Amino acid sequence: MSSKPQVLAWLTCDAVHIDPATGKHTILGVFSNIRARQFPVTHPHMVWFLTLTDVPSGEHKIRLSMGLDAGHPQQLLERPFQSQNPLQRINLINEVRNLTFPEAGDYAIVVEVDNEPLLVTSIGVSQ
Repeated sequence: MSSKPQVLAWLTCDAVHIDPATGKHTILGVFSNIRARQFPVTHPHMVWFLTLTDVPSGEHKIRLSMGLDAGHPQQLLERPFQSQNPLQRINLINEVRNLTFPEAGDYAIVVEVDNEPLLVTSIGVSQ
């Protein structure tokens, strides 16, 4: 019997630095909302940092989608990743560039692994 992957951490930030000597991750500029003077607004660069566990051994696929309507989000990113075993903590650094927000609101972000929703969170965009 396999378990469903679990989300241990979700952060929106400016950057993630990985120390080459230790492998430690340094999270830079954590934020949860965006302010804009006018719309549409394009955010040049952000990172969605995600830590998973309970992921069965083997190759998997993560998909990140976003939209004002959580039921119909637009896919932004899809990529493969590996799990060595279900006890492993997997840190996924997902860079998102030139993300356009057509209007103010709470944008739903949907995280799926192998076509199974794991997390629905949001980022607020205001004027």
